[in-house]
Amino acid sequence: MEEGSAAVKTYDFNLLVSYSWRTFRQTKDEITRLIKGFGDENPLVEKTVARGVCGVKTILDSREVIKKVRALYEENPMLLIYTIKWVPADRWCPASLEEMKKALGKEKGKILKGEKWAMKVEKRRYTKLHSIEIIRELAELIDEKVDLGSPDKVVRVEILGGNACISIIRPEEVFSTRRPY
Repeated sequence: MEEGSAAVKTYDFNLLVSYSWRTFRQTKDEITRLIKGFGDENPLVEKTVARGVCGVKTILDSREVIKKVRALYEENPMLLIYTIKWVPADRWCPASLEEMKKALGKEKGKILKGEKWAMKVEKRRYTKLHSIEIIRELAELIDEKVDLGSPDKVVRVEILGGNACISIIRPEEVFSTRRPY
């Protein structure tokens, strides 16, 4: 967190944005400018425990923000100089396997019958479990068919230190200037 900023709990963030190390101030300005332009006069942008990842709390729908960021980038890539990846953050929980299972249990209904899915685990400042252990345990909760190449939905597990976020998203709901979901 920046000096003098109000303490924000990771659980409050509804967007996670990746950026290059040592550019937080510029990244914060870029995110703030964009989100204010979309209609939220007071977005909150804070560092997280993970270097290169900031949390954003906005009153706007995170997926709509990402859709607008993508459209701006397609019009003029120079509008995004500091931000790299924008990801919705839906359901936060402690980063224990039991709590992640509970959170996924509440979200898994977003994968509709017949939809194919994949899972992506991003761990930062977390060493308790290997990604494969997390995937194995969480995948058991979902009955639909897995398709790693062309999923309809992606179960994204973002772990930042002691907190985890479970989001079930369509691949296009993540925006990256470098690579897909």
